[in-house]
Amino acid sequence: MAVDIVMPQMGESIFEGTITKWLKKPGDKVERDEPLFEISTDKVDAEIPSPSAGVLKEIKVGEGQTVPIQTVVGVIDAAGSAAAVSVPPPAPAPAKSQASAPAKTPVAAVPVPAPGPAQRPAAPVALASSSAAASAPASGGERIHSSPLVRRMAKEHGIDLATIAGTGAGGRISKQDIEAVIAAGGAPAAVPSVASIPAARPVLVPSAPAPAAAPGASGVQTHVALETAVPREKIYFGNYEVQPMSAMRQRIAEHMVASKHVSPHVYSVDEIDMTKVAVLRGKAKEEFEKRYETKLTFMPFFVKAAVAGLRAFPTMNASLDGTNVVIHKDINIGIAVALDWGLIVPVVKNADEKNLLGIQRTMNDLAERARSKKLKPEEVQEGTFSITNPGVFGGLFGLPVISQPNVGILGLGAIEKRPIVVDDAIAIRSMCYVTLSYDHRVVDGAIAHQFLHKVKETLENWSEPLL
Repeated sequence: MAVDIVMPQMGESIFEGTITKWLKKPGDKVERDEPLFEISTDKVDAEIPSPSAGVLKEIKVGEGQTVPIQTVVGVIDAAGSAAAVSVPPPAPAPAKSQASAPAKTPVAAVPVPAPGPAQRPAAPVALASSSAAASAPASGGERIHSSPLVRRMAKEHGIDLATIAGTGAGGRISKQDIEAVIAAGGAPAAVPSVASIPAARPVLVPSAPAPAAAPGASGVQTHVALETAVPREKIYFGNYEVQPMSAMRQRIAEHMVASKHVSPHVYSVDEIDMTKVAVLRGKAKEEFEKRYETKLTFMPFFVKAAVAGLRAFPTMNASLDGTNVVIHKDINIGIAVALDWGLIVPVVKNADEKNLLGIQRTMNDLAERARSKKLKPEEVQEGTFSITNPGVFGGLFGLPVISQPNVGILGLGAIEKRPIVVDDAIAIRSMCYVTLSYDHRVVDGAIAHQFLHKVKETLENWSEPLL
């Protein structure tokens, strides 16, 4: 009996996934719930278990391909007949080229190197005219089906989703659809993702017919000039190795660029005397591990201190929605976890309700499952503030990028002994630099430094028992 392997839905807001690696090949025996392939989505990377025991008969979607949820990506022969194994060519490849062909049609009508302001509007206009006929229902008031990632990419590139014919299930606009449109019209429109400057977006399409639009688009023109001024072949010289970015790396790049464009980052730095915490931890860590079967690190101390700061200054525990500041009542702290293949920020939910032990256990569990690709999408969502710890790798301090839609992130430097002045005498203390990156649209310097002072005060005067 043949059992279909489908692309699972990893969360309510996730409608597609990218197969990054097949852990089995056609002809291999698999057990039920044995890891079968790895996927990458907007939220998490995960290993997908086999839905049945048997033999992997066919792989329909190859590595690196993105498909909508519920798409059949492979077939298992539940009877276990290895003789029935076949390896037809991956089905999605022709579909992708067919889906991309209509989107690429306007390119022939628009000169790619057109640098003049008068020629730039041609791409959106031609693109809309060619796509509108194929997606007439979408422009008739019907709901446009797309993922948050697709909507964000469309917004960054000034693309109207109503002009795109979705090739996904039920007409859903997939990531490949929007990428095809960007590839077809992005070059002449001069809206590469790294230059999605919010101030320039309204100028590109609405103001295209007006010659006065040129000054407002000057930032974008400069970017195009820089790209065209540096010949592509100059990028490759001498001895080199080309490594394609992984799906996770691409998403990290997208999120970081978006964060820097959306939030005006400001940084504040302070220094904390961690001697008291270091002494208490040194005395209690062996008993702590023996009693609770988990190691005691410095991170839960910083989480508790951040909770105290967020309680005292709730503006730091906020998000911005247009012209509305959303003050979150829950304190959900994202902890950056470095992986061999990237970075992920699982969230300690309701951190203000947990004691030191509860925070440590939660962090250990999230970090372990992040490294084994077992996290659930909801475990990396709904964070209200973030902490990253470059100091664990020896960094003195860093200037981290805000994890959207938060308005702040705390960066921790290395804890190391340094000579400082205490009561007019030189003393050796365990010191740590901390950096607060904050969104100046919401948080001013006064609030930022008061928050940092609260964090500093909590750690330097630690009073909570460890055992």
